[in-house]
Amino acid sequence: MSLLDNIFHAHSPEIHPDWKILESLNQWEGIMQDSHNRPVVLFKHSVRCGISSMALHQLMDGWNFTPGDFDFYYLDLIHHRDISNHIASALGVTHQSPQMIIVKNGEAVYDTSHHKVHAKQLGEALKKVA
Repeated sequence: MSLLDNIFHAHSPEIHPDWKILESLNQWEGIMQDSHNRPVVLFKHSVRCGISSMALHQLMDGWNFTPGDFDFYYLDLIHHRDISNHIASALGVTHQSPQMIIVKNGEAVYDTSHHKVHAKQLGEALKKVA
């Protein structure tokens, strides 16, 4: 890949092994159904945004959650803006980047963005919506 390709075509970063990648609207419909069994957390990330990259690192560095307590999904906004737009409309949550949304019983019960996206904030929010 040439230098120009690297500059203009951002690539998804390595993500935490406990995270799932959201890549389709069909997958989103299943996630909404799953939210009736346990909370679902969605992290919307732009690889072209410094604040979003900082949020990604803060989430990964502070990750100390027990797998299975909730489902965590990573959404690459550069490649899947259509999914992000659908989610914003379906949940009634204004699109932000970076953004973290907790869905429970098919509804957004918590959302935050920018500098408030980090593992500590996620832990506190999950306690409130449990």
